[in-house]
Amino acid sequence: MTTVALLVAGLLSGCGSDSPGAHGGVIRIVAAENFWGSIAAQIGGSSVQVTNLIDSPSVDPHDYEPTPANARAVATADLIVVNGAGYDAWAGKLVGASSAGGKVLDVATLVGAKNGDNPHRWYNPGDVHAFTTALTAELKRLDPTHASSYEARLTTFQTQGLKQYDALIAQIKSRYAGTPVGASESIFSMLAPSLGLELITPTGFLKAISEGSDVSAADKATIDRQIASRQIKLYVYNSQNATPDIQAQIKECKARGIPTATVTETMSPASATFEQWQSAQLTGIERALATATGRS
Repeated sequence: MTTVALLVAGLLSGCGSDSPGAHGGVIRIVAAENFWGSIAAQIGGSSVQVTNLIDSPSVDPHDYEPTPANARAVATADLIVVNGAGYDAWAGKLVGASSAGGKVLDVATLVGAKNGDNPHRWYNPGDVHAFTTALTAELKRLDPTHASSYEARLTTFQTQGLKQYDALIAQIKSRYAGTPVGASESIFSMLAPSLGLELITPTGFLKAISEGSDVSAADKATIDRQIASRQIKLYVYNSQNATPDIQAQIKECKARGIPTATVTETMSPASATFEQWQSAQLTGIERALATATGRS
């Protein structure tokens, strides 16, 4: 048996497939990553109990090794949220090894992404909004008695919780559309066009850094040339995955007077909400663009 299967096998005895009503009416949600869990907690309110399997900025979701506590949480969950598209394959194995029958909400599948596609769906504003709607539908299905409360919290989250997030996206697009930018990896590939920015870093480079594979000499030469000739006005990098190549590019950007901005793979700080985290990053990007273009 695999490590995951062994973890779950030892936990399932005595774990029934009780309905949410058997646990005081609370829906047990397990989120593979805390950014999806943050949204689930806000829309679910006091009617849900959310367990995030990854809730520390120091943990790499790609290589995470599940714990017995993770397996137990999945085995007894009413709803399991995974990112999908190969990003958290370990979570899928946990689900597959469990016979508890919890409903799985796979965000990548929800938005039509498959293995091999860009897995960073939480950096796609459209996917974030699609997730909130799908999550609410699942909560209403599991707990129809409180359907109106879930709908009310969805409306509050979309109109108030995401208000600054949506406003910053629209503002950046309005002021800086068409600005050529560079990035360290594909984590920025979906957010950039949503902001109206022209991401000119080679796709192969972005994918290689994200996946931890070798960068081609041609791609490296291209991005080095883009920085040296100041073809890009801004460089956005994942501060949780600053490889030696990326550190060298950041140094070169500073030498050339090209502003930089950071994003992170997981919520930082872990105590932030999804929208606080994302809005802070968007604010940093906007400030850097203002410096780069002289437009505020």
